[in-house]
Amino acid sequence: MNRRYLGRLLGFVLVAFAAAATPLARAADEAPDALIKRLSSDVLDNIKADKSVQSGDVSKIVALVDTKIMPNVNFQRMTASAVGPAWRQATPEQKKTLQEEFKTLLVRTYSGALAQVTSDQAITVKPMRSAPEDVDVVVRTEVKGRGDPIQLDYRLEKTPGQAGGWKIYNLNVLGVWLVDTYRSQFAQEINAKGLDGLIATLQARNQTNSTGKKS
Repeated sequence: MNRRYLGRLLGFVLVAFAAAATPLARAADEAPDALIKRLSSDVLDNIKADKSVQSGDVSKIVALVDTKIMPNVNFQRMTASAVGPAWRQATPEQKKTLQEEFKTLLVRTYSGALAQVTSDQAITVKPMRSAPEDVDVVVRTEVKGRGDPIQLDYRLEKTPGQAGGWKIYNLNVLGVWLVDTYRSQFAQEINAKGLDGLIATLQARNQTNSTGKKS
């Protein structure tokens, strides 16, 4: 798959998450497909209204991630899955740093892609295939615009408690699961340099991205 094309699509995913905040009381009772549909419905209006997001302003995108995306994502699970078995041996400080650096990597890698999202794109949520008692589901969508429709799927889990509800923990773009892609990359670093080596690599990459051109 063309890496730049994948980056453009994942940039669209970031905006899709940031399209609307999710009040906790509402999220707890909201069906997973309804959540994804609502989060996606105002994407294009948000892009048009915010020139700084269109231009790939990293600080603005980080703010969107922290205030609007993270409440809808189980990012600890996402990071743990990307790191793989080594996560169980990580210290609390290593886990905290890995989550921070992984989030920064995703935001900085795909921030420049947001400017390439076009106004003719729209998301269609497909009918769900799940039972009412399921606590782990996949919501399948299509991004329609110029060219062929783009497969964009979300894997969610139902979390308990008042602040619970459905949380996203993986994304599938054109048949490629995001976490699985990073797991293979991270495994190579861990096998060669250990967890501290992976952290150092992520920090170096993020530093390069922050001082260089937007990717």
